Amino acid sequence: MSQKLQYMVVVERGTTSYGAYVPDLPGCIAVGETKEETLELIKEAIEIHLEDLHQQGLPIPEPCSSGELIEVPAA
Repeated sequence: MSQKLQYMVVVERGTTSYGAYVPDLPGCIAVGETKEETLELIKEAIEIHLEDLHQQGLPIPEPCSSGELIEVPAA
């Protein structure tokens, strides 16, 4: 796979760790102690996920999710 793809990753901070998931790749998740660690782990998880799909002869999902921050007044 020489083609480069960019997938949106959602990172959530929990009480004791960070979690990340990829909306375009269901089941592709990672958890780490820091945001930086979690981003490294989700990158590895994406690579493994895509390689697994490729080996099974399944299509690689095109990245289509995007994100925006919306500012609203505090309640």
